[in-house]
Amino acid sequence: MNSLKKLLGIIWILLGPAAIFFLAQQAYSKVGEAYAKADALTDAAAKAAANDIALNSLLQWGIIILIFVPIAFGLVIFGKYAMQGDYNKLPHSSAEITDY
Repeated sequence: MNSLKKLLGIIWILLGPAAIFFLAQQAYSKVGEAYAKADALTDAAAKAAANDIALNSLLQWGIIILIFVPIAFGLVIFGKYAMQGDYNKLPHSSAEITDY
């Protein structure tokens, strides 16, 4: 079971940066599409509305990335502790905890 925990630690460490990479890649793609659609329009009113939509898309993806970066960082830390063996012996009750 401990070897499984260490293997999963490696997976968590790799999953954190990979998730941020794919999230940033998807954000770049979606925001780029929104701005490309806005640039393709010729009508001034439609172009202004499309630029607002593109700006909203940029804002949404910025918020999503800001929320998920600390989560991904936590995955890396969790994986590091799992690889070090900090989860090899877990207490069965609070009476077994001696760190104060």
